[in-house]
Parts: sequence; C-alpha cells; structure tokens
Amino acid sequence: MEKFIRINPRDNVAVCLEPVVIGEKITIGVLELVVKDEIPVGHKMAIFPIGNGENVIKYGEPIGHVTESVEAGSYIHSQNLKTNLSGNLEYEFNQKLREISKPAEVRSFKGYLRKNGEVGVRNELWIVPTVGCVNGQAQQIIDRFKSLVNPKDIDATEVFKHNYGCSQLGDDHTNTKTALSDLVKHPNAGGVLVLSLGCENLQMEEFRAALGDYDKQRIRFLKAQDVSDEIAEGVTILREIYEVMRNDKRIKVPVSSLRIGLKCGGSDGFSGITANPLLGAFSDYLVASGGTTVLTEVPEMFGAESILMERAENKEIFNKTVSLINDFKDYFAAHNQPVYENPSPGNKAGGITTLEEKSLGCTQKCGNATVIDVLKYGERIHKNGLNLLSAPGNDLVATSALGFSGCQMVLFTTGRGTPFGSFVPTMKISTNTAIYLKKRNWIDFNAGELLNGESMSSAMDRFLDYIIKVAEGEQLNHEKTGFKEIAIFKMGVTL
Repeated sequence: MEKFIRINPRDNVAVCLEPVVIGEKITIGVLELVVKDEIPVGHKMAIFPIGNGENVIKYGEPIGHVTESVEAGSYIHSQNLKTNLSGNLEYEFNQKLREISKPAEVRSFKGYLRKNGEVGVRNELWIVPTVGCVNGQAQQIIDRFKSLVNPKDIDATEVFKHNYGCSQLGDDHTNTKTALSDLVKHPNAGGVLVLSLGCENLQMEEFRAALGDYDKQRIRFLKAQDVSDEIAEGVTILREIYEVMRNDKRIKVPVSSLRIGLKCGGSDGFSGITANPLLGAFSDYLVASGGTTVLTEVPEMFGAESILMERAENKEIFNKTVSLINDFKDYFAAHNQPVYENPSPGNKAGGITTLEEKSLGCTQKCGNATVIDVLKYGERIHKNGLNLLSAPGNDLVATSALGFSGCQMVLFTTGRGTPFGSFVPTMKISTNTAIYLKKRNWIDFNAGELLNGESMSSAMDRFLDYIIKVAEGEQLNHEKTGFKEIAIFKMGVTL
C-alpha cells in the first residue's frame, strides 16, 4: 500500500494514508519526493512546488490558495492555505449531464405498504407532541402503555420530544407545523397519537387541517386540557392504534420504493476518498433503479455548487438550485454571520482545511445522477430521482429534515464518529477502519476497506446487501441504544 494517494490527475497535492517521517523518500505514481514536514494521516502534502497565491488543486478542483510559496513535499493545511470563497456569485446555466449505468439486477426488499402507496421500512408506534409543554405527559403515556402491553410484534414505540409549537412566529411557526405534519404522516409509523396541550399557538384544529388526507384509524388526536386524565386517555388510544397495526406484515416491494437521505458529519481527509464516493455509487444505483436519494446540508455545497448546477435537469431546476444556494447565504448575512465559517475544528483535525475542500468531498455523496428537483425545508418528495433539500449542516437538524421530506433511512458518513440517531434509521458509515474498530457501538458499516485494497464494486455489493437488510428490519446501532431524536430548524425570534 502506498503512503499517499493522488485523487485526481490534475491534483497538486496528495493525501497521507500512513505515518511518514521528515526526510523519508516516497513515490506517488511516477513522482519521487522527499517529505519536508510531518504530515498527519488524512492530511495533504504538496507534490509540486506551488507559488504564493496559486491554487491548491484536490479532486481536480481548486480548494483555495496558498499564502506563501510551498515546496514539493511540504505540509498543506490551515497555516498556509486559505479559501477562495467570498460573497455571492453569479451563475450561468451550463448543463453538463452525466450518464449513470442501469443496474444489471434490480433488487427488492420487504417493507410495509401503506394505504397511500408509500412504503415504510419500520412499523413503529409514535406519540408526536404539538408543543413542548406535553413532552412529560407523552413520556408517561408511553411508559404506562409499555407496562401494560408488551408490543413485540411492532418495531418500536417512541415519543419525539421538541421545544416548539408555541411562542413562535412567521417561518418558525410554519416550519414547526410542517415538520410535525411530515412526521405524523411518515411511512415508518404504523400509527401515531398527536398530543396537544390546548392553548398553544399551534392549535390542534390548524394542525389537523395541515395534515390533509390521513388514515383516521392510525392517526389519532388528544388535547390534554380537554380531559381529566390525559395519561389514561392516551394509553387507551395507543392500545386502540396498536390493535390496528400489530397485524401489519412486510411484503415484497421493488427497491424503487426506497427514499434515502445522504448526510455526512465529522468529516475527515478520507471522506471524499472512501465513504462519500461509496454513497455516490449507491445513489446512482438507486436512482437508476427508479428510486430516490436526497442531498442536503446547503452550507456544505458552497464551493461545489456549480457542479450540482451543471447537472440540473432543466433551466427551472437550475434556477431553483441557484435560489437554494443564495437564499442560504442571505440567511447567514441577515444574521450578520460569516457565510464561509467552515470547516469545524474536528474537520480540520481530520485533514480538511477549506470549505471548498469539504464541499467537494461532501457532494460526492450524490454520485453523477441528474438533479430532478429542489425541495424547500419541510417539503415532501414529489419526484423519484436525485433531489436537493434546503437544510443547514447541523447533523440532527439536517437528518431530521431528510426524514421529514419522506426518506425512510439516512446514510451518514463520518470520519470522527458520532452516536446520535434521528427518528428514521440513521446508518453510520466510517471513512476509515480505525474509527470503525474503535467505535463499533457507533459505526454500522466500514468504508475504510477501500483504503486497504477493496474495490468499489466489492464495497458496493457489501453495502447494498446491508442496506437491504436494514430496510427489512435489521437494527442499526442507534436503534439498539434507543438514541432517536428530532430537531426542527429554528430561524427567528421566540416570544
């Protein structure tokens, strides 16, 4: 195994794969170099001289410029590399669609076919509070229900607590109502009790109207202020819903029924080499099979957005992508915050220096498919294929947003590791073997084997098999530990 990898033939840097010492002679392809500085694993080394102010090229694209002249064999990081990004940009529609291969075999899986035609990968019983004031009551209802009923014939019983539903105005009020409506109608829920207090801004009648058409046997409502004992009433309703959903059975459905969210967090220098390209290969497979993937984390598209815009299906989708990017930049500016305050300390420790570098690695998760739609926060998926979704980079907020859009599962790549989980199965895919071995209770799948000689086709076969198993009920680590949460995007004032 070589100690450095040059990702693209145009690159003037290579990424360190194994520890090296100063003065060590190394070979990268036909290049023979002497290591000038200590280079941490996952970090960058110049493989050609780079003059002051010249661009550093990684993934075949500029990731910033050096602030001093750099010799071949020298360490490239925060001390001598700065972003090229500043302000808003003007974009032109320059379509460059890419071909994706049709799969030789279109897979199927066993899922729960819902009345509206959507498919769930779980059959869970949920309580959804419309306001944070009844979080405690919701938990008491769940606890008492579990003490009276042993619900082994369903996948889980959960309450999704949050702090919102009251004292909110404008977009925040709308976001809460929309997100909770999406949650209630999610196909992974076989039944839902919507629990309100009664005096909150998000009134039950308004919320019920926002749901539109829904299954009245499986979605029930309780207003705590209207009854003398909301715990007893809630338990009675849960038992009635449970009797409806306990006989639900998985049936064989095509893989095109899958809607999968794409997310990364705690990225490192290997994210764009292993785990993110693996997700890209899976995304292309699923889209070519008639299924759907959704890419979000808009601030981590900055610097790579033109690549996504080139893949817009038409001028309308291009314009929606431009608005997606610029609206998020305006959101930062409206709060007097820097647009390009990224990467995080953990990213930098893992070898990522600039936002361009992070974004070029991040966007590889969506492969090469054509972008067929752009969704607002809280908007449900309308079209099968590759979608972009408006949401921030925050792990739980973005992962929840993917679930709210209708994704039954989220694939989450990480180089640093994280234990969290959203309300949908959230699969952690490691970028390197070291974190996989260290955090087996967090990480579900190891893409680090791509650094150890495994081919992408072999890794993709393993990955697809595992995704099918999870879609058919195999639990992920965060499901085993019960780490399931939601986070709603908050933008404005609180009354």
